[in-house]
Amino acid sequence: MSANTTHKGNSKTCQQTLGLVITDGVGFRNFILSDFLKQAKQKFARVVIFSALPKKTYKDVISSDIIVFELPTTQEKGTTWFFRKAKEIAHLRNNAAGNFGIEDNLKTNYNGGSSRRAKLTRLIYQVTVKLHSEKWIGKYYRLQQKSFAKSETVKIFEQALLELNPSVLFFTHQRPPYIAPLIFASEKKEIKTCSFIFSWDNLASKGRMAGDFDHYLVWSDLMRSELLQFYKKVSKEQISIVGTPQFEPYVMNQYSSSKEEFATRFDLDKNLSTICFSCGDVSTSANDPIYIETIAEAIQTNQLDKSVNFLVRTSPAEEPHRFRYVAEKFSFIKWNYPQWKQTRQDHAELWSQRVPTKTDLQDLRMILEYADLGINMCSTMSLDFMLFDKPIINPVFGNTKNGLYDDQRFLKYAHYQRVVESGAVAIAKTAEELIEAINFSLENPEARLTAQRGLIKLQIGKPLESTSEGIAEALKTLV
Repeated sequence: MSANTTHKGNSKTCQQTLGLVITDGVGFRNFILSDFLKQAKQKFARVVIFSALPKKTYKDVISSDIIVFELPTTQEKGTTWFFRKAKEIAHLRNNAAGNFGIEDNLKTNYNGGSSRRAKLTRLIYQVTVKLHSEKWIGKYYRLQQKSFAKSETVKIFEQALLELNPSVLFFTHQRPPYIAPLIFASEKKEIKTCSFIFSWDNLASKGRMAGDFDHYLVWSDLMRSELLQFYKKVSKEQISIVGTPQFEPYVMNQYSSSKEEFATRFDLDKNLSTICFSCGDVSTSANDPIYIETIAEAIQTNQLDKSVNFLVRTSPAEEPHRFRYVAEKFSFIKWNYPQWKQTRQDHAELWSQRVPTKTDLQDLRMILEYADLGINMCSTMSLDFMLFDKPIINPVFGNTKNGLYDDQRFLKYAHYQRVVESGAVAIAKTAEELIEAINFSLENPEARLTAQRGLIKLQIGKPLESTSEGIAEALKTLV
């Protein structure tokens, strides 16, 4: 057994072993801090966690029937990168017609630089102008997989799969490139694979999956239809609707708090309504400091109809340095800096190595439950607030003409266009519209409630209370 494997003995048979692939901190949150491990252990004799996070991250969950195998951090070979990139760009080209989000990502992926990789990217763009059909996507994928033939990483994975003998390998994210060698190794060992579709925008807006899987778990009927639309070789029988575990902590007793605890935790006036602005990371939500400042100035100059607490939750994917000047300018703003720990520094995607704490989940839940209004730039957090029947405002000041980061374009992404058209959120394209929407939402908190509940039903196909149980049951049927 590899030195990176943690094993504390196991008297149970290995014939019913679930291989659980955790790729990042969000996967840790969704499948380790939810009820999933408890449910998985009722369906399988043991669980082997194949982790892209350090094994020390799991010190609180290791037991006789939970093993951790730490995936080695590796550098993607140039040939692997080339064919993976060709596969992804071909996928975008093949599905761009009539899909603004995919068209936008196709533009974003273009590299006009002078480096060797930039030049190769432009070559891929040229090649895929014509060679981007499903047939060619399949060829690029086979060439990607062929590039692993002599990979030392694959040899490590093959040995681990041989020794740990998972009955099914469950990938909790379908896109990270560093899972491709593990997919290849599982194919060689003829181990059944299953992938969970990670987020609500992954199919309708993002590039190709890292590989092909035998089975897929999706949030809803909507996501199943998207999977069938964008992956023509996948059949309906290969898909199970299970909801998503990322919201399950909101119905778990261990993460609940009182309103008094909420006020104390963030130093709020319990007699006032609370506005919460939740940030995205700088790569997609560059205007967040502007929105925070706009709200703070409205509070400071009495443009709101009532006095409020103003709480800001920054993104767990980044350090909050870009908000320092706002915090210094408006001392009355209360800040929630997510308690996610950076587990390692030597990784190609450092943000993926940030891992949430149980305390942060408690903080997040109390914010969602006791804040009176949620504001964010077209984030999944809109769904989080809706689960607690809270009104939502999406400020999008930026466009192609005013010099701000163009975040209005996200309104045309397929997954968010549905949100806008549903009427579940208020869209604010100017400071005046944002202030007006805040005043209206605080005075009429249930004005969009019917639309919100309809959107939740569309996006999340199963009750939160039994999500992990349903996922474990779906995986059990694959053995």
